[in-house]
Amino acid sequence: MNGPQVIKMYAAREEIYPREIKGRYASLRWVFVWLTQLAFYGLPWLNWNGRQALLFDLGARKFYIFGLVLWPQDFIYLAVLLVMCAWLLFLVTAVAGRVWCGFACPQTVYTEIFLWIERQFEGRRSARIALDRQPPSLKKFARKGGKHLAWGAVALWTGFTFVGYFTPVDVLANEVRTLTFGPWEWFWVLFYSFATYGNAGWLREQVCKYMCPYARFQSSMFDRDSLIITYDAKRGEPRSPRSQGGCIDCSMCVQVCPTGIDIRKGLQYECIGCAACVDACNSVMDKVAQPRGLIRYSTDRAMAEGLSVEQIRRRAMRPRVLVYTGLLCAVALAFLAALWLRTPLKMDVIRDRGSMGREVEDGAIENVYRLQIMNTTEQAHTYRISADGLPTLAVVSDVEVTLGPTETRAVPVRLRTAHGAGQKGSNRIEVSLQAIDDLSIYVREEAVFIVPR
Repeated sequence: MNGPQVIKMYAAREEIYPREIKGRYASLRWVFVWLTQLAFYGLPWLNWNGRQALLFDLGARKFYIFGLVLWPQDFIYLAVLLVMCAWLLFLVTAVAGRVWCGFACPQTVYTEIFLWIERQFEGRRSARIALDRQPPSLKKFARKGGKHLAWGAVALWTGFTFVGYFTPVDVLANEVRTLTFGPWEWFWVLFYSFATYGNAGWLREQVCKYMCPYARFQSSMFDRDSLIITYDAKRGEPRSPRSQGGCIDCSMCVQVCPTGIDIRKGLQYECIGCAACVDACNSVMDKVAQPRGLIRYSTDRAMAEGLSVEQIRRRAMRPRVLVYTGLLCAVALAFLAALWLRTPLKMDVIRDRGSMGREVEDGAIENVYRLQIMNTTEQAHTYRISADGLPTLAVVSDVEVTLGPTETRAVPVRLRTAHGAGQKGSNRIEVSLQAIDDLSIYVREEAVFIVPR
């Protein structure tokens, strides 16, 4: 009788040493690295109308997106923008699989940067493996220490830049120079620095395999016509180093994979679609004078039915893709239309609850209000206040108010009407605000005028 068996619920991580590779997709990955990082590190320093072009100023409760200024009341626009990004991701995934993960995801981008730094200090794949197996030494400590210092520098700059999207980056830089960082700024800079250092330097593929939810539900967006990294088993099997035209079992596709999988075993959720294995296999096929494409971007249907590239393209415009495209276009058009029709002026009319309608000289009835006016543009405007809804209703306080760029102000207003105008009790009126220098900026809000009984 066999004894009890021990089943390990947790297996220690095996270190992955991705081999460097050159090729079409490797070059394309670095194009995305440069584009995304130039945008990320550069945008906080870009000026627009004398201020930071992209700034989510939580303290002032203003979101600056180039020429657009959004306030907390405009949160719906940010929500719709996120919905559009989600639909775009669904559309791209349905058509081309996990290309976002393989080329533009921050985890992929920073892992690529950190791997490049690692190679500069520790050498190529074989040298890194040998270095890790060596006993402790001054040389090993110098190489490892230099790598981690470089990782830390990149991580700190990344954390500083990220916080610069929420605190004006010039203010943040001045606080660094004068050593006047506040406790919350220290916390968030160090928090995002540590996240970058840990995720890209240590966790790497574990983020994609265990922490990222996208890997778990991506299959619901795939179908048989979605582009994925595929291995042509009909051509490649059986594997042999002396194979004529098939897989020579060199394992190069495994050595270059950043998540350590063998693509020859079929599609796996760990595959991020980076196409490193495609570059590796193509380079090997060139060396053995065999056609490229043993590992390639293709679809499940194409592999099963032997479809041509043109047939794959034709099947790309299928119902699922058309639905995603239609929804994305509809949401985008509605979003742009809402922005275009958006009035850059907001006003709330608040009646003074401490002073009900009162009778003043000549028997006139007066009500007092507070107008909470918000100029959402980056130009100063002078506005004229008016009211209607009752006979002889007029503004007896200042009828004009000037607000600076993106300024909010509470303005007291007194409205008065003649004795006998309106019914006893509540009367519906409208208060209007009109920019004198731009007649297109205009807003009306309902209010209640109290006539004493």
